[in-house]
Amino acid sequence: MTTQRRVVPTDGPADGPIHDVVGIGVGPFNLGLACLAAPIADLDCVFLEARPELSWHPGMMLDDATLQVPFMADLVTMADPTSPWSFLNYLKQTGALYPFYIRESFYPLRREYDEYCRWAAENVGSVRFGRPVHAVAYDERARCYLVRAETGEIFRGRRLVLGVGTRPRIPAPLRDLVGLSHDADVLHSADYLARKAALQKRDQIVIVGSGQSAAEIYYDLLSESPDHDYRLTWLTRSPRFFPMEYTKLTLELTSPEYTAYFHDLPEATREALLREQRSLYKGISGDLVDAIFDLHYQLRVAGHGPRSTLITNSEVVGARGVVGAGIELDLHHRETHEDFGLTTDGLVLATGYSSQVPTFLDPIRDRLRLDDRGRFDATSSYAVDVTGAGIFVQNGEEHTHGFVAPDLGMGAYRNSVILAAITGREPYPIEKRVAVQSFGVPEHLRRADR
Repeated sequence: MTTQRRVVPTDGPADGPIHDVVGIGVGPFNLGLACLAAPIADLDCVFLEARPELSWHPGMMLDDATLQVPFMADLVTMADPTSPWSFLNYLKQTGALYPFYIRESFYPLRREYDEYCRWAAENVGSVRFGRPVHAVAYDERARCYLVRAETGEIFRGRRLVLGVGTRPRIPAPLRDLVGLSHDADVLHSADYLARKAALQKRDQIVIVGSGQSAAEIYYDLLSESPDHDYRLTWLTRSPRFFPMEYTKLTLELTSPEYTAYFHDLPEATREALLREQRSLYKGISGDLVDAIFDLHYQLRVAGHGPRSTLITNSEVVGARGVVGAGIELDLHHRETHEDFGLTTDGLVLATGYSSQVPTFLDPIRDRLRLDDRGRFDATSSYAVDVTGAGIFVQNGEEHTHGFVAPDLGMGAYRNSVILAAITGREPYPIEKRVAVQSFGVPEHLRRADR
């Protein structure tokens, strides 16, 4: 299945068409935009991806890992349930629809979601793999952006949509350890599967973090601990290993109106809310929390220990390589205020991801909307350029739009908003109110100024 795209030839400093949109980076969000843009006849888009093929979080592609959102949070369904690029149509086209139906679970395996995205990327027709972007310039005469790929090609576009994703976040005390040569394995969770075999040869493995990735890695290593001889320690600065909250009124915080409400709040209020809402998006699935406890119980009954320690309220405040011993971690207990430490030769940092302004945008930095911390200052329509209509961002706006920025379930909504801003109409109807509750003061209860 392919989609034919129209091109618009024009004079300019580079050969080739001026596209309506050049997307940079192809993860689920820009891929969803490519799929939703495909049937819009008067919209010409091209999407550039540095990698030779799409691969979604390969380091965490554990066999039994599932998405934390239902299958309807695919590339397109929440914007267009009739789209040929839906997850259900992928299952139908690959002969897997009935097995998925009989399985009776709303939550796809992470591996099959990855295969679904690869299927869409290879067939939608507007994705160009193997095009890492080197720099972006602006041509005042042609009024378009010049996107220079490392292949030597130049792609011209009236608008850009940035979907370059996030980078592994490394806590400051640990940054000097990553990439250095120690008598230890130090890795971010993004590289877990690639380095798992070497990690399991170590005497001690420490996992830092308390989100879903940390829990999945801990469960995986704990389940295989009887076949190895490592000691396992799981550290978090959180007061407990808390589960994600899935109650329905809480899930309404992923609604369009809460996103709009959050966006309109003062920056300081938004920052405080993001800290308070960590349990809504950085927790562990309740089933996995229970499975970890059950596995501990089974291992104990079977006489396998386990040789494992779980430590809460403890923050890494310092770290150093020790010749012949691995890494020494300095720890501080946040409630008792005790300083302590441990030495390990295996360290997994399940410390999440953060967004950054890509360096390839440096030549047009004067065209970007940035806050006083150098972050994208996204408008309500996800625009991050000074015109409010030329450059849009995907999953780089958590600080302006809330914790739903990386949520797969809101990708189709955000793309509907972006497409409306680009086309001047709503190719896909945009929901304005879906929640039962009100997040600000209800209009009918406002009092007139006295």
